[in-house]
Amino acid sequence: MKIKIKIRNEEDLKKWFKNISPAIFQNIDLTAYTSIFDSEKLYGCSFLGCQMDVDLLKAAAEAGCIILPPIPDALEDEIPFEPYTIALYTPQELYAGFNPNDPSTLDNYKDRKIYLTFKDKDGVEKKVDDDVKLIRRMHDATVSEALNNLIAPIKTKIVAIMGGHDVSRAHQSYADTAYLALDLANEGYIIATGGGPGLMEAANLGAYAAGFTNPKDLIAEVIEKIKNHDAVNNDYTPWMKSGYAAWAEMGAPEHPEKSMNIGIPTWFYGHEPPNLFATDIAKYFENSVREEGLLAIAQGGIVFMRGNAGTVQEIFQDACQNYYGNYDKLRSPMVLFETDYWNPAAMDLVDRKNKRKQVYPLLYKLAFEKNFEDYITISDSNIDVINFIKSHPPKLLQ
Repeated sequence: MKIKIKIRNEEDLKKWFKNISPAIFQNIDLTAYTSIFDSEKLYGCSFLGCQMDVDLLKAAAEAGCIILPPIPDALEDEIPFEPYTIALYTPQELYAGFNPNDPSTLDNYKDRKIYLTFKDKDGVEKKVDDDVKLIRRMHDATVSEALNNLIAPIKTKIVAIMGGHDVSRAHQSYADTAYLALDLANEGYIIATGGGPGLMEAANLGAYAAGFTNPKDLIAEVIEKIKNHDAVNNDYTPWMKSGYAAWAEMGAPEHPEKSMNIGIPTWFYGHEPPNLFATDIAKYFENSVREEGLLAIAQGGIVFMRGNAGTVQEIFQDACQNYYGNYDKLRSPMVLFETDYWNPAAMDLVDRKNKRKQVYPLLYKLAFEKNFEDYITISDSNIDVINFIKSHPPKLLQ
């Protein structure tokens, strides 16, 4: 089956008129072009969120086109997002309307407003009509498309860093994660994370700092400013305010291309706002789509910092992708960072706060079964991690 071309701007449209074929028109104003279209040109086409006048709508309908119109202003409170987006979110967009000095904005900035149409303040998913469900699915599909367009040329250079969402900014692991992300960014890798708080924020911070002068000093300065402002009982207000202030004070990076990094959060965990240090944000309603996609794009490898059930799930989900070669029939390196955490001599089943886990032996066994044990390692050294990733580029299944 031939893949349809996508028309997303005027330049694409002009090229299409020179070589007409079935196409998908996405989020573009077509009202000035009605006279050029006719039903014969429209067979097999689809229109997603396009501005179209009555005559063009009629011609498209007669040609049997799929037409999903833009969301009307009257539904803005119910659907405060663009379901036909052609680009990823930015921190500025998701935090539009937020003022750290104005408590009335805490429920009125863009990211929060979207969340509150999805779940209530207690985290219970709201019942919505089927058309809203469809529009959310369309949103997630177009976000995935935008993400794929961004990473297509750099897939093998994307390294994901996973870790606990609840690790304090004052914990040594936070700083370790930030500096590891910086070191990887300086080696030319693009850092991707789950886009949330904890060690996800640390990794995005480290990667973002790569585009500034004296990035190591900058990371230390930022951590000093935010280290005493963690979430308390799932109240992320102090975390968000301090992070926003630190991010705003950093200003724009001197070398934006070096600061580029990716956050992939979800409104499923909407009580956790996205951190501000990811430059390109792919945010989803469906956590399962987000989780699988985040692991799949990291063809350069994944580093797993200390974490809880979610991080353990990601370790074995990534192991499953490597085990079966689910994506492009490739295997990518896996690193467990912090030996004593992921491979302690014994697991403490008395102290519930001791979260060290014997994960490494089971991971090694799975890798051994499918002959990729050379693509997993456990380490406590940034240098060793970087050397391992550099010496283990993604490889085809044997």
